[in-house]
Amino acid sequence: MRYLLIFMVLLLATGGRAQGFVWTPGLQRAYTDLTKGRLQTARQLVRAEPDTPANGLRLFVDDYVDMMTLLSSDDDQLFEKLADKESERLDQLDSFDKNSPYKRVILAEVRLHWAFVKLKFGKEAAASWDVIKAYKLLAENQRLFPAFLPTYKSLGVIRVMIGSVPDSYAWVPRLLGLRGSVRDGLADLQRAQRDSVFRTEARLAELLISAYVLRFTENDETNLSRFVAESPDNLLVRFFAVTTAMKNAHSEQALAWLATRPGGPAYVTLPVIENLLGDIYLQKGDYATALGHYKRFLATYRGQNLLKDSHYKRFLCYWLAGDDTRARPELTHVLATGRSTVEADKAAQKLAGTYLKSFPGQRQRVLMQARLAADGGFLDQAIAVLKPYSEATFQTVAERAEYQYRMGRIYQKQGNVPAAIGAFERSIVLSEPDQLSFGATSALQMGYLYQQQRNVPRARQAFEKALNYKHHEYKNSVDNKARAALNSYQ
Repeated sequence: MRYLLIFMVLLLATGGRAQGFVWTPGLQRAYTDLTKGRLQTARQLVRAEPDTPANGLRLFVDDYVDMMTLLSSDDDQLFEKLADKESERLDQLDSFDKNSPYKRVILAEVRLHWAFVKLKFGKEAAASWDVIKAYKLLAENQRLFPAFLPTYKSLGVIRVMIGSVPDSYAWVPRLLGLRGSVRDGLADLQRAQRDSVFRTEARLAELLISAYVLRFTENDETNLSRFVAESPDNLLVRFFAVTTAMKNAHSEQALAWLATRPGGPAYVTLPVIENLLGDIYLQKGDYATALGHYKRFLATYRGQNLLKDSHYKRFLCYWLAGDDTRARPELTHVLATGRSTVEADKAAQKLAGTYLKSFPGQRQRVLMQARLAADGGFLDQAIAVLKPYSEATFQTVAERAEYQYRMGRIYQKQGNVPAAIGAFERSIVLSEPDQLSFGATSALQMGYLYQQQRNVPRARQAFEKALNYKHHEYKNSVDNKARAALNSYQ
């Protein structure tokens, strides 16, 4: 989910001309460079723009530069240095012509820039209020200027997020006057694609929502591959395509895209790419190569996010290679470094604490190797790992539930629907007494299988079952996806 949130703030563009909002040739080029990840040249172009006469689009692009700098660097000191820019720019924009359809859009976009910067730096409450205010500005702009297409790009993304809120929290957006659904949000994004300026951004937003909120289909995969081929010099399209491919068990494709990504001094530095490369080689079982990429990430990254995750992945490399002596210190590093803001770091923190108390044994090693291989789409490798074992091999209920879930995912990816459903159903039976996460994730995947068969009653039943699991480590992401799937039937 974190990659979807980061992308949302990279979709903020407008086009045309109105009083106080003028696209000069320099700003147009700077914006185009930013959408490609060419941060350095964009910064130079913005600095070359005159400060007068006042131009709201110059403020917007300047703010975009700061947002991209902060999101890519994760630098706490730089965040403190630039934080006042938000209120300064909002005050400046507030003096612009209120009758211009651009005013509310640009005010909203600046708020969204800072909302997701704040999320990155662990300031969730402040970020939430910025999103709420941005929504209200965009909703008002839609009411006042319904034909103004730039409104619908970010409004559509926010409406999808509102529509994905789990039932237990649905009263919150209603209380705050926020209205939205997945269907309405996607319709907004499709409408935004009719505008030549927004077509690319809205197109990628729709694909990312399919990957991170809904179910990524074969048609979506085809569209994403075409998008990458059409954008050879766009680092951001390549980056989000990679994360999407990895999420959908196509790590070999992701590796190929990373190998041909554009680079050079003009482009923004993304240390997280080393982390992604480490993940792919970890899935492949090439632990030495994976360790090298995690080492480079830790050496070049200056932020606090993903440190716990990287040390946990280094633990996995040593442990899965049978080197318990070098594995244990990495668990201590997990607890001692970074912060627990993003989901990956929270999971790493929890697992490190558990493993330090009770070091995992051989059966858990087998399940982890199968999980990583299947997550990457290396199905033959995953099957080879699990082939010598059966449910009876594993002693604890949790291990047996996980075994069935892993088998279900392998069958699902092979296209063996009956076998997948049988494995998921068995995992649910094993998981329900203790509310294990494998039951929730099995129910979610069963819902997708029934959805694929157009069996709406069974799909609804499975998605609702996934929501019924009250306490597990993946509840937020599972609930978001299950709720989004149920909303698609409304």
